[in-house]
Amino acid sequence: MLERRRLIGIGAGVGVLPVWWALRRVADGAKGDWHTDTGPLERAFPVLGPLTDARWVSSRDGDRGMPSPELVISGFARLAPGRPAELTAAHAFVSAGPGDDFSSWFEEPLKGEGPANPRWIRSRELDRDGSGYSARLWLDRRSATVRLWALNPYGWATSIVTGGPSGWGP
Repeated sequence: MLERRRLIGIGAGVGVLPVWWALRRVADGAKGDWHTDTGPLERAFPVLGPLTDARWVSSRDGDRGMPSPELVISGFARLAPGRPAELTAAHAFVSAGPGDDFSSWFEEPLKGEGPANPRWIRSRELDRDGSGYSARLWLDRRSATVRLWALNPYGWATSIVTGGPSGWGP
């Protein structure tokens, strides 16, 4: 009798766990659904140098139907010590913040992330436009954080997630 109750209790616990996890994920707004690999960002933005931390998302993340040849990435990257000073000495910066607050569906996990009270500056020299790609970079010197947004960072129809041409990512 005791053994039967124990088995029923274990079965009920195992059955409740997936429901609890799903409800928690919805309540958290799917926080943590970002990439943390710095390698793809270092390849896309070599001017930033080695990165110490990153949180970024891709328009190819998740299952949204037909894949698109256009890849958009958005997120934050932390620069190596001393790199913000090097960048600001080498390029002209002006005070300018991002125009939106992660308005695309795939950027949802990034809302509320990033440095506290950032003082964004931007260098048009570091932004790129041309032949199918564009990028926008904003720097907060106090936290050594770059907020980034890029359309096709490797050129037309490439994937930052797989690092190769025409990849659709995860």
